[in-house]
Amino acid sequence: MECAEDIFDSSLNLEETHYQEGHKEGFNHGITTGKEEGKEVGLKTGFETGEELGFYKGCVDVWNSAIQVDPTQLSARIQKNIKQMQELIQKYPVMDPENVSVQEIMEALRLKFRVICTGFGVKLEYNGYPKPNDIEF
Repeated sequence: MECAEDIFDSSLNLEETHYQEGHKEGFNHGITTGKEEGKEVGLKTGFETGEELGFYKGCVDVWNSAIQVDPTQLSARIQKNIKQMQELIQKYPVMDPENVSVQEIMEALRLKFRVICTGFGVKLEYNGYPKPNDIEF
């Protein structure tokens, strides 16, 4: 009778062994795949963030150039908002993407941009760099 139990025990152990091996292989594959996908997402997100920051910086530079040419062209309120936007851009932790203030600063930049555009009486928005599928010929 003991022999029959040994046969069943080895069958049960075989199933458990295969389960453990499969789990280990799947776990290791998931770590490798997750790192690769995480890197891709991180690069894409970082690029998009840099692109948006560059857009806002370009706008601030143009507005500051206009102020230098003729400071009376823009109201004191708009000039103050432009200065605040410039300070937000400088404050953005480009080299520390895990900084907790990243999202807060970006939201403040977007809001400040809308306020300035409203002050100009124009509807300008950042839509990101056009993707090849977005370009119409």
